[in-house]
Amino acid sequence: MSREAPSGMDSAARRISTPIGLTLVRSSEIYGAEPYFHELTAGLDRIVRPYGHSVLLRVLPSRQAELQCYREWWAAKAVAAVVLVDLTEEDARVALVNELGIPAISVSSPDLSSGLSAVWTNDDEAMETAVEGLTRLGHERLAHVSGPRGLAHSVARRDTFLTICKERDIEAWTAAGDYSLESGERALRVLMDADKANGPTAIIFDNDLMALGGLAEAERSGHQVPRDLSLIAWDDSAQCQLSEPPLSALSHDVQRIGEMVGETVLAVLEGQSPPTLEAPPIIFVPRGTTGVARS
Repeated sequence: MSREAPSGMDSAARRISTPIGLTLVRSSEIYGAEPYFHELTAGLDRIVRPYGHSVLLRVLPSRQAELQCYREWWAAKAVAAVVLVDLTEEDARVALVNELGIPAISVSSPDLSSGLSAVWTNDDEAMETAVEGLTRLGHERLAHVSGPRGLAHSVARRDTFLTICKERDIEAWTAAGDYSLESGERALRVLMDADKANGPTAIIFDNDLMALGGLAEAERSGHQVPRDLSLIAWDDSAQCQLSEPPLSALSHDVQRIGEMVGETVLAVLEGQSPPTLEAPPIIFVPRGTTGVARS
């Protein structure tokens, strides 16, 4: 869905074009530090701006606040469309946009999108890639630190992790965080204290910040990375590459995902029903925080 800006769009049309709305339930501190959505909105903005749209992002305290925001936006005609992220099972926002008639797409599995056009990052395959990368290094005791448990992609990653580990007779532990640095620190403490003699030798974190927190806590608690413990982050922002040691990561082009979201939004605004787009595959990039399993 590659596009060029309409040649006849004048400056007045640009001024009156309405934004594309996007809401996040996060603390402001986590949103400010988390790179993923900054990258996603940069890609989205790059596509929709030539058509006169900006991106209107609201960071909100709860799902109820999100629903109210959508009602207020649509009543005031403040947005041309909305992008739904962080979907949950039977997400009330999907029902609401259908009820109100708000043009919308989701960044989620098509199974959760209830007929909305979607951009899908295929978390199942990404988790399988992570586990395969660790097992090739000899790791047989793995842990996964997810984001909030109610989010569909957190559930998908956790369930895939547990299923693969069971199939391969790998010992598995799980914990959950809130995407903050501090929750990564707490998760690592809990996981490593649960079985000090035979605990996990490698941990997969659901975002960069939690992995950085885990790395800092590992060093404070005397676990040498990667000699004693291997760590993998999800998303692979610059923070992963600049940490010491550099974090191994599941790398994908988040700005390209944002561009695909923008292309799908524009198609929906033109009255089309574009098919679900699958984002480019996530690649395991080994760096300084993964090594062979300790004996």
